[in-house]
Amino acid sequence: MTSQTRPRTQRVLSSAYMHWAKTQSAAPFNLATSGVRHYTLERLGVSLSDLELSGASFYGYPPLQQAIAAKCGVSIDSVVAANGTSMANFLALAALVAPGDEILVEQPTYELIISAALYLGAEVKRFARPAASQFRLDASEVERAITPRTRLVVVTNLHNPSNAYADDETLGQIGDIAARAGARVLVDEVYLDAAFARAPRTAYHLGEHFITTSSLTKVYGLSGLRCGWILAAPALAERMWRLNDLFGVSQPHAAERLSCLAFERLPEIAADSRALLERNRALANNFLATRKDLESFPITDGMISFPRLLTGDVDALCALLREKYETSLVPGSFFEMPAHFRLSIGGETEMLSGGLQRLGAALDEIKGTRK
Repeated sequence: MTSQTRPRTQRVLSSAYMHWAKTQSAAPFNLATSGVRHYTLERLGVSLSDLELSGASFYGYPPLQQAIAAKCGVSIDSVVAANGTSMANFLALAALVAPGDEILVEQPTYELIISAALYLGAEVKRFARPAASQFRLDASEVERAITPRTRLVVVTNLHNPSNAYADDETLGQIGDIAARAGARVLVDEVYLDAAFARAPRTAYHLGEHFITTSSLTKVYGLSGLRCGWILAAPALAERMWRLNDLFGVSQPHAAERLSCLAFERLPEIAADSRALLERNRALANNFLATRKDLESFPITDGMISFPRLLTGDVDALCALLREKYETSLVPGSFFEMPAHFRLSIGGETEMLSGGLQRLGAALDEIKGTRK
């Protein structure tokens, strides 16, 4: 049995990545941040009445439920509100997976998905998204790994950590494979809206055996609102709402009202994010093209990249960046690929430019070529 398919069953009680992100990722030149720079409260045009503390939001605040449903093109009874995409993923997993159930998860993937599944007692099996194919999602890899015991297939789109895009045809093929095994497909789409030119739709529209999660956090710079959601068939959505009574009970009402304001301005916020990321992609792609010590491919969508360091140690590079250059990256060990690192381009352009210069200096230093 290969490392890609060996089941993991041990229970975990914490997320190593989230602890690192909260305690170690901050830096003046932050290339580890996972979203675009923060959209300010002032720009939302908030009045005092928008900050009302209490309201009718027991199983979702109706105006916010309607806004999410309209954005995604779904019925309101398919929408489950959650505190960000991480809680959305946890709720979805908790509703779909029982202890001992086999789930099939892409490799590499976002660490918190694995940790949440193991906490719930799932048997986690993997299928590969190889670096050699630019981490492309390949339905044949799923077909090789799936078994009659598989209850759920889990993917991210855009892929976290590589940014690779999966089209409807590929996702539909995976859905067919899962359906034949009696399994569902969970797609974390928190980065999907950053594929602006493709105008992608949520995979929920591919069939009722698809469940998707997303939020306003990464692409729109609104992480403080914790406005996340799950799209699921109505009966399953109702199950998730009832399950959430054990965890979140209800969302903070002021955040719900502010999220409604954000949806009213979403085209404007999206245009702002798109312009920022287009500038920043050009900077990052120019930098990556000059580095013979990194293996990478051009960033065409989204806001992250996952280069491989060809010589040297990534952990040593990240330590040098923090200690000497006031710069942070996400070590690839959090994605089970220690020779890689995740680079984010979502910050302010000036900060990104300075961070890339410092990354170049640190790369030169570990090679011994820095004068």
